Amino acid sequence: MKQITSFILSIFLISIVHAEIVSASIINAKVRHTVPKSKGMVAAANPLASRAGVEILEAGGSAIDAAIAIQAMLGLVEPQSSGLGGGAFMVVYDPKTAKVWSYNGREKAPSAASPEMFMDPQTKKPIPYRNGIASGVSTGVPGVITMLHMAHKDYGLLNWGVQLEPAIKMAENGFKVSPRMADITARMGGFALNRDENAKDYFFLDDGITPLPVGFLRDNPQYAVTLRALQKNPRALLEGPIAQEILRVTHKLPLPGSLTIEDMKNYKAKKTEALCSTYRSNIICGAQPPSSGPVAVQSILGVLENFDMNKLGMSLDGWHIFSEASFLAYADRDKYIGDPDFIAVDAESMIDKEYLKSRSDLIRRDVAMVNVTAGNPNKFSRGEDSTPDNPSTSHFTVVDKEGLVVSMTTTVEAAFGSQRMAAGFILNNQLTDFSFQPRDINGLLVANAVAPNKRPRSSMAPVIVFNPKGEFIFTSGSPGGSSIIAYTAKTIVGIIDWGLTPQDAIELPNIIARNGRIAVEAKGLKDDITGEIDRGAPAEEFGMSETLIKGLESKGHKVRRSKGEFSGIHIIYRAEDGKLIGGADPRREGVVLSLD
Repeated sequence: MKQITSFILSIFLISIVHAEIVSASIINAKVRHTVPKSKGMVAAANPLASRAGVEILEAGGSAIDAAIAIQAMLGLVEPQSSGLGGGAFMVVYDPKTAKVWSYNGREKAPSAASPEMFMDPQTKKPIPYRNGIASGVSTGVPGVITMLHMAHKDYGLLNWGVQLEPAIKMAENGFKVSPRMADITARMGGFALNRDENAKDYFFLDDGITPLPVGFLRDNPQYAVTLRALQKNPRALLEGPIAQEILRVTHKLPLPGSLTIEDMKNYKAKKTEALCSTYRSNIICGAQPPSSGPVAVQSILGVLENFDMNKLGMSLDGWHIFSEASFLAYADRDKYIGDPDFIAVDAESMIDKEYLKSRSDLIRRDVAMVNVTAGNPNKFSRGEDSTPDNPSTSHFTVVDKEGLVVSMTTTVEAAFGSQRMAAGFILNNQLTDFSFQPRDINGLLVANAVAPNKRPRSSMAPVIVFNPKGEFIFTSGSPGGSSIIAYTAKTIVGIIDWGLTPQDAIELPNIIARNGRIAVEAKGLKDDITGEIDRGAPAEEFGMSETLIKGLESKGHKVRRSKGEFSGIHIIYRAEDGKLIGGADPRREGVVLSLD
C-alpha cells in the first residue's frame, strides 16, 4: 500500500465553538482558507457525468456549476441511482470565508401523509417493503434541483441553465447504455419497471420485454424538454405542466400517492452550517440531520479515537474494533435521528467526546459485544426503529481552481426509485425511508415515523475533512443505503490512521456491522447471497480474506460473507504541495478527471 507523506502532520488541539442555526446547536470547528494548486478536479460515478463537470469548469464555472451539470448528466446516464426526481445532501467548503455549509435537498412527505400510510388497514401490519417501493405513495416532493439552485445563488459563476447544456445535448443525440445500467435494468425489469408505461417504453426494446443491452444508443427527448424548462424556471418540477405530470403518475394505482400541487409549490431546500467534530485533531464536517450519515460516521470515529488504530492497522483487532464502534454508532443513529423540524435531534450530544468515550468502554479486544443497544446521550425517549434501507444512490465530488469544494450524495432511493417515470426521469421512492411502523412494541413514537411535510431520515454521508491546521485535505462519501456510513468511515480511518492513498482507502474491504451481524465483502466469493438489487463489479476483485473473517467469527461475531456490499466512493484529496489526487470506486463505473 502506498503511503502519503502529507499525513505526517504535527498534532495540536483545535478549539471548538458552539453556534445556533436553524434552532439546532452544532459543533463548528475552525477551518482555514485553503486553495489547491490545481485548475480543478471531478470524481463522479459515470465517465459522461465526470466529463460534463469538467466541461463546465473549463467554461469558467465553479464547483457548484459543475455539480449541477454532473447531476443533470447522472439523471440521464445513471437513472437507476439518482436524478431530477430525487433528493440530495451536499456539503460545501467555501475557502474565501473558511465556512463549511450543509445543503438539504431531501424530499418531503405530502401534507396528507399519515403515520399509518405504510400499514395494511386489514392486518394492521406494515405492507411488504417491495410493495411500498413500487407505488405512488412512496414518492416525496423532489428537492435536488431546488437545492442546487439555492447553492447556485451562493456560488454559481455561470448564468443558471448553462450547466444543463451537456445533458441536453446528450439526451437529444443519445448515449450508449453502460454495462451497469444494462445489468440493473435486466435485474429490475421483472419487478415493476416494465409495469409503468413510460418506463417500459424507455428501458426496454420495442418488444416491451427485452431490456436495453450494453451499448444501445438511448436518446431521451422528453428529458431534454424538461431540462430546457428548468433552464427557464428552476422550479419547473414543482409548478406548471411537469409538476402536473409528476402528480398524474404518482396518483396511479397501485397504492396511489397523495401529493398535491400545493405540496410541490411549498417545497424549499435548506442551508445550515455543517455538522463538524474532530478526529485525532483533524476536522470532519458533514451534512446535518435528517441525514444520519455524518452523525454516525463521526460517532464511529469518536469511539475509535480511544484506540490506537494506527498501531492496530488492518489487522484482525483493527477490523474488530472498527466493527464494534460501528455497532454502537448504528444503534444510536437508528434510535435518535429524524427530521429536526419535527422531533428533537441533539446531534451534538451524540458526538460528544465524553459520551463516546463511555461507549468505547463497552468494547473488549477479545470478544464481540452481545445485544448492542443505543445509549442515551440526550435523555430522549424514543421508540425502537424499524426503517429499511436500500443500497442505490450516487456520490460525486468537485474541487475548482479557487478551492471551492463540493461533496454531494444524491438518490432516487431504490434502483429506479418508485419504478415510475414522468417527463423523461425516474420518480423517487424516498418515503420508504420512513419507518413503516410509527410506534414500537412499547408504544413509543419512532423518531423516523411518517408525518405530513416531514423529511425521511437518510443514511447519506457526504463529508469534507480538514487537517489539524484547518486546511482542506479530502472529501469522501458513497452510495449504498445504510452501508454508506461504514463505507465512508473506513476511508477516513484508512487515510488518517493507516496512511493510505485515496484509491487504496476506497479499495479496502467493505465491512458493515449493524444490528448484531457483520456483512463482509468476502474475497473470492462467487455466488450472490445478499438479495440486493443494485450491484457492481465482481467481488472476487476485492474483499476481506477468509483468515480475517474466521478471526472475526472466533471473537463471536456473526458474519455474513457477501459479494453484494458494493460501494461507490469518490474522493478528492489535496496533497501537501497543494496538488489534487482523486480516487474512484472500481466497484462501479466512476472516473476521476482533472483539468491539469
